[in-house]
Amino acid sequence: MFSHISGRFRLPAALLGAALALAGPVSLAQAAPLDNEPLAARALSQARTSAAAPAAWAAGTRAYLVITAPGDTTAVRNAVAANGGSVFSSFDAIGVVVAHSTSASFAATMRGVSGVQQVGATRTSDVPADAYNPALPANPSQAAAPTTEPVRSDMTQIKADQAWAVNPGSATVKVGILDTGVDDQHQDLAPNFNAADSVSCAYGKPDTRAGAWRDVDQHGTHVAGTVAAAKNGKGAIGVAPGVKISSVRIAEPGSTLFFAENTICGLMWAGDHGFKVTNNSYYTDPWQFNCPDNLDQAAILTGVGRAQAYADGKGSLQVAAAGNSNVDLANKTTDSSSPNDSTPVTRTITNACLDIPAELPGVVTVAANGTSGSSKASFSNYGRDVIEVSAPGESVYSTIPGGRYTSMSGTSMASPHVAGVAALLASANPSYTPADLRAKLGEQATDLACPSDARCTGTTAKNSFFGEGRVDALKAVSGSTTPPTGPYFENTADVAIADNTTVESPITVSGVTGNAPATLKVGVDVKHTYIGDLKVDLVAPDGSVYSLHNRTGSSTDNIIQTYTVNASSEVANGVWKLRVSDNAGGDTGKIDAWNLTF
Repeated sequence: MFSHISGRFRLPAALLGAALALAGPVSLAQAAPLDNEPLAARALSQARTSAAAPAAWAAGTRAYLVITAPGDTTAVRNAVAANGGSVFSSFDAIGVVVAHSTSASFAATMRGVSGVQQVGATRTSDVPADAYNPALPANPSQAAAPTTEPVRSDMTQIKADQAWAVNPGSATVKVGILDTGVDDQHQDLAPNFNAADSVSCAYGKPDTRAGAWRDVDQHGTHVAGTVAAAKNGKGAIGVAPGVKISSVRIAEPGSTLFFAENTICGLMWAGDHGFKVTNNSYYTDPWQFNCPDNLDQAAILTGVGRAQAYADGKGSLQVAAAGNSNVDLANKTTDSSSPNDSTPVTRTITNACLDIPAELPGVVTVAANGTSGSSKASFSNYGRDVIEVSAPGESVYSTIPGGRYTSMSGTSMASPHVAGVAALLASANPSYTPADLRAKLGEQATDLACPSDARCTGTTAKNSFFGEGRVDALKAVSGSTTPPTGPYFENTADVAIADNTTVESPITVSGVTGNAPATLKVGVDVKHTYIGDLKVDLVAPDGSVYSLHNRTGSSTDNIIQTYTVNASSEVANGVWKLRVSDNAGGDTGKIDAWNLTF
């Protein structure tokens, strides 16, 4: 069986080359307001599990999408049961029923039922027996945490390192990682992991058991780290280290394939659970391209398309990998990789055949830059008016399960950089809609000219290799086209905050002429439960005290924020201090880092 992981979405750097046939994973490529709401209650609003669902697996079971009008699917669900099938799950809001049947004539029969618009098989292989009693993924033991956290070239290329000083991302912004799962115990992911909104959508219905979201490969954990690995002095830093990440596992164990019903479940979950952004580093298996003149693939296009539109309408922006086949998505001719769950065949295709979710309306399609930051990665797909933006995708260092790290290459690695920048945009502009985020990602991108390559068409401002250019994290949080002009100073040493104590962290400023500005930026990263206990002050070299935070926020966790202070009466050079006072018992924490920008 063709492996989607080594094919399309992620490639270990050491293996880059021979395995570039596809581009990714197996199809491989806040304290949030609802975090404490019971998952079981919320899951009911998303997918209905019919009482008629089979209790046991049978050989020859295949999965189908039965498409009807959005709303009440009762009649169609009854028809499924009456025509040799069973309802595995249904998504009434978009009129999609996931049916299982062992009958070879099931699809043809259902297409003749009143109210049924389309029916399509979602795979060319049997549904695994695991679908009826899914095993929980392993919870790996964790390696010792690294003691260093260097800023890597992929982050400097998109100015993420400068963005952190302005706004590292808001904990009210939730990013969904629709992938192979996420190791929530990893020391660089645990601080930002949102278990309450994590789930497995493998096989096409939500599995809300604790740990069902964990990684069945390593791809999803790598992607998650690029989006939001914590800025904690360990291993790696994500583009938006202050946001929350949720795992929505849509890959099935063993095959690590992302079938249509899994994708639909994941996108519906994203819409219903307030994800501002999702990352989608995969294509919907088993077809690399779904063609509307094929009855099965047409149903897949409709079902996944409706789910994407639903999520978008609920305020969720989807960011997706373009793929690693080095093909022109604007001029499709052949597909020799599908179906990847049985025996691939070579077929003629046209531009009407879509790589989904990447080519669905409203999705941000991401190409990969090479290590220079201004070239196209050799494997990256491209396409005039298909690619929207680009981001680093070669030898990207990030998290993998078990507290470990590695470098991977692929558009799967580029896409989470863009998802992270979108999360920063949402953090700085909470009212932005998905359309706003899409527009700003392009407007703020750094233009990249075509190289001497006839395949690259268009202008420097917008072309087939890079779309509107390489994303810019700094512009996302500052809204400006130029970085801060003043000197920057930072202290990343941890300072423990015990109950009912006052601690200080110093920064020595030198080489700055005259007084501090009236717009001195003070970046604060304090990890502490119940921030209503805390008073946070900036202390100038002469002892003057400027209040930043005074026991507000109640039970909210962590202060990750940039404050603007009028310090124009203060001499810039000297020792500045961040002073934190804990004024109650029961909650402790630390000053993780802080900075000054003059």
